Amino acid sequence: MITFSLSLVALVLGYFLYGRFVERVFGPDDRPTPAVAKADGVDFMVLPGWKIFMIQFLNIAGTGPIFGAIMGAQFGPAAYLWIVLGCIFAGATHDYLSGMLSVRHGGINQPEIIGRYLGKSTKQVMLVFAVFLLMMVGAVFVFSPATLLQGLCAEHVPSVSLLGDSTFWIIVIFAYYLIATMMPIDKIIGKVYPLFAFSLLFMAVALLVMLFVKQPDIPEVWEGLPGAALTADAVFPCLFITIACGAISGFHATQSPLMARCMKSERQGRPIFYGAMITEGIVALIWATVAMYFFYDQPTPGYETMEGGKDIINRAPSIVSMICDNWLGLFGSILAILGVVAAPITSGDTALRSCRLIIADFIHLEQRTIRKRLYVCVPLFAAVIALLIWQISDAGGFKTIWSWFGWSNQTLSVFMLWAITVYLVQQKKPYIITLIPALFMTVVCTTYLFSVQVFKLEGSATAAIAVAALIISSLWFICWHKKYQHH
Repeated sequence: MITFSLSLVALVLGYFLYGRFVERVFGPDDRPTPAVAKADGVDFMVLPGWKIFMIQFLNIAGTGPIFGAIMGAQFGPAAYLWIVLGCIFAGATHDYLSGMLSVRHGGINQPEIIGRYLGKSTKQVMLVFAVFLLMMVGAVFVFSPATLLQGLCAEHVPSVSLLGDSTFWIIVIFAYYLIATMMPIDKIIGKVYPLFAFSLLFMAVALLVMLFVKQPDIPEVWEGLPGAALTADAVFPCLFITIACGAISGFHATQSPLMARCMKSERQGRPIFYGAMITEGIVALIWATVAMYFFYDQPTPGYETMEGGKDIINRAPSIVSMICDNWLGLFGSILAILGVVAAPITSGDTALRSCRLIIADFIHLEQRTIRKRLYVCVPLFAAVIALLIWQISDAGGFKTIWSWFGWSNQTLSVFMLWAITVYLVQQKKPYIITLIPALFMTVVCTTYLFSVQVFKLEGSATAAIAVAALIISSLWFICWHKKYQHH
């Protein structure tokens, strides 16, 4: 628990110290924001700062900092190092600067930002990449909350068989997705999200209190990193893909423009973008520690279900339900589960909302009228439903989508980090703050793709791919930087 406590303190200090430094690097000012200059009553409108923070936090949270942290706990205390260092120096920095670039450029979406700084060809690739990722988010974030709701109702309302049917909940969630994606942002998202965000935060705080009460005997960082792992997967690169949303996530940059279009002042950026990511890191830290309690301290009941992290990826929803019910009692369990259910649902609907806006911007289709919104939504939802049907029909579908989602998610962050680095170079600002994360994540994603997803390589072959990726990406940047300076 000492490592956990120090990690918690480090995340808070990271917000106040490094977060302020990153804010000064960008330099927010008093120019009119998109919410003021381009108000349209649908996507561009001023919302209160506290409400934007709650929406941003819920948008980026999803199941990532919960399920990802549970799966990442198999790697032992190495998970703590990645969550803390990744969140402060990579994830929160990525979220703040990508969000502020959207604010500074009129609320443009992620592919537009990438295209502006990495070129039109890269923009086209990222457009397809972002749309596909957001569709996967929509599919993944239907399955997990539907499973949780099915289990919760089957246990507490067994007399109503319909509520214990996952298909019923999938239909309900999709119906909500369609409505929320179509409606102006203040009608549903602006009113309901703060309540759901409170539920998620309540759950995290309740589990935090229980952790300090129980004081579990879990491995500390100084007791050794690789030896404490309960999985055969290599810490590098698998840990850095498994725990994404709690450390760094490219998905966040697709969500930030939604809130960039609602900010009254650029000076709200640090608490909204950097602060929401730090909060998500704290949630991931708590869930990783809770999972380690069950992995290492062998409490009963619980450990038999999760011994050694076997098949953990397919059991994460039931594990969440079991932990909350065991620790928090019926009332606390219901509130906690609602928070965990709300997180993926709300991330799913804003993912599809972002997808609608990205597609609409690309085909230059205005979104003021409902009819024009339907032109984009109908084919978009049809594609997501097809993806979901395949996921359900294939026994390993969820695992397959999650693994590709994890890689795609982190790869998206790579392109965003490089775009921000180019921006900082052009503005003659200390670009090292994003260059190092960009190089690191480039190596992680390249190594994971070739060594894990495609060729199943291990040992020296994996190391060779990592070194090659580092050298090639470094040389690319050095050559570009010299060329840029000569212009």
